[in-house]
Amino acid sequence: MPRSGGSDGGGSGAVNDGDEGAGRVVRSERADARRNKEALLGAAAAVFVASGVEAPVRDIAARAGVGVGTIYRHFPTRADLIIAVYRHQVEACAEAGPALLASCPTPYAALRRWIDLFVDFLVTKHGLAAVLQSDNAGFDTLHAYFIDRLVPVCDRLLAAAADSGEIHSGLAGLELMRGVGNLCIGAGSDPRYDARRMVGLLVDGLRRTD
Repeated sequence: MPRSGGSDGGGSGAVNDGDEGAGRVVRSERADARRNKEALLGAAAAVFVASGVEAPVRDIAARAGVGVGTIYRHFPTRADLIIAVYRHQVEACAEAGPALLASCPTPYAALRRWIDLFVDFLVTKHGLAAVLQSDNAGFDTLHAYFIDRLVPVCDRLLAAAADSGEIHSGLAGLELMRGVGNLCIGAGSDPRYDARRMVGLLVDGLRRTD
């Protein structure tokens, strides 16, 4: 009489080594693709800083160490690439907030460091402001995305610094970000203007002195 439950060929719950190996290969390929895309976005951001958003795609490809076709495979149009770079930089800035709170000696130190990163983002997005005012529908949601991702991070940093007694309470993240943004206007066109110094004075003014 045959035994119930099936043979080594496997019952319904069996998973063979080949399936597991294939799964690992797929996950590895996905991780590699993600890293390659991250490298492309980092290269594009660096080229945009140096040469503006109209820089030749071949310059981005050369910096990333890939062929031009690889870039077009990920980003069929320049607008697709610009949007991806913008979102990538916003995400990096957003993710930095909690990381800085965990690693900096005080919440105020985390706030100062995060504002420095925010200023870097604002000052170095050469040509992006003009592009965002174009008729391309893909750019319409970027400002809302920027606000939705970064304002809560700034709010959290401000709340932590206020709770620790290092700064005055009551300042909203959007207010501070707008103030910083206004101080960064013109920084890219006037080499005599030091936006980082002016923003530093603003953030110094948040400190409690009593």
